[in-house]
Amino acid sequence: MDRDRAAARSRFAVRDLLSEAVAGVVQRPARSALTSLGTVLGVGAFIAVLGLTGTAAAQIDTRFNRLTATEVTVEDTGGADAARVPVAFPEDADGLMERVNGVEAAGVYWKVRLAPEDTIRSSPVGDVNGAVSQTPVIAASPGVLDAAKPHFVQGRGYDTFHDTHNQSVAVIGSATARRLGITTLRTQPAIFMGDHAFTVIGIFDDIERKPDLLLSIVVPRTPAERIWGPPQDERAKMLISTQLGAASQVAGQAALALRPDHPDYLRAVPPPDPKALRNAVSGDLGQLFLLLSIVCLFIGAIGIANTTLIAVMERISEIGLRRALGARARHITWQFLTESAALGLLGGIAGTSLGTAVVVGVSLHNEWTPVIDPLTLGAAPVLGLATGLLAGLYPSWRASRIQPVEALRR
Repeated sequence: MDRDRAAARSRFAVRDLLSEAVAGVVQRPARSALTSLGTVLGVGAFIAVLGLTGTAAAQIDTRFNRLTATEVTVEDTGGADAARVPVAFPEDADGLMERVNGVEAAGVYWKVRLAPEDTIRSSPVGDVNGAVSQTPVIAASPGVLDAAKPHFVQGRGYDTFHDTHNQSVAVIGSATARRLGITTLRTQPAIFMGDHAFTVIGIFDDIERKPDLLLSIVVPRTPAERIWGPPQDERAKMLISTQLGAASQVAGQAALALRPDHPDYLRAVPPPDPKALRNAVSGDLGQLFLLLSIVCLFIGAIGIANTTLIAVMERISEIGLRRALGARARHITWQFLTESAALGLLGGIAGTSLGTAVVVGVSLHNEWTPVIDPLTLGAAPVLGLATGLLAGLYPSWRASRIQPVEALRR
């Protein structure tokens, strides 16, 4: 008799378990879709975070190689003789630096200090009250323009002729031109800085390096020294544009090439480490968006748990009937746990597709190359499955505790 009873014990095949779970999800498609929405957003955010972070890191490397990796700055410290050496850069600093192997262009610049009563205005059109007197004035040798590479929409930049012949000319950014009321160079506009007039010969709307020049008035080094003297508020600097891969070597040779007698007067600043920059940006983006994905997954888990619990309450009669026909408590547990896991898995698959589409869409819009780790794509649906399993633990336990007699009375 014991053998007969043992043989009569009910069994729940895996195929039946999966079919019951799929039937529970499909019978309520709208509710299932809304329930898994939180998981979709959470997993989608997870994929988008890692994909966009990897894509941004790759893009940082590309842009670093194009600009930052080819830029060196040399600072005039003056060394121990700073008080009696106002400018450590020699007069022919541009030419000396351009003789160094790997250098494309180089120039010296500094910010001019105007007198408090000096206003900046333009002629024939301008603000006579000097409302733009806070516009910075930068004294720069022609090599600065060659290294910064401004894009001129009108006119052109000044060259060595203007500098050596003490020509009072200036180039300005388009924003500065609008502030001064200058719209065309046909009228040969001039900018007055105090009583000193500079003819505007070029207007640029973009620049590859030194973007602060867009909001400045740039004048040649020689007339600036003649009118306002050497640098006062801050010491001069040199901007150097190098060939790709030559920046570190140029930085090591710059001080000796410019001042072989006193290389201690100058300090070269090489480009920063691209790996540190990439890791910093990746870390900041990752922390921000991973927090968002965790919040979405938490909301999704709550949604699945709530819906599964409601399904348990709605199907008490069904649970009672199953128990009366021989289903064990663990069968009921596995049934509802599998349903919640199915919801999580569907949400994970949909979220993976959504996150991948976001990464590819953003990359195409910005003309980037999308970067997504295959391991991430494989782990994302598993993450959704795990979310569904965790969310279904309590509702499935509640379902298994329902007594058949009480359930059939309802």
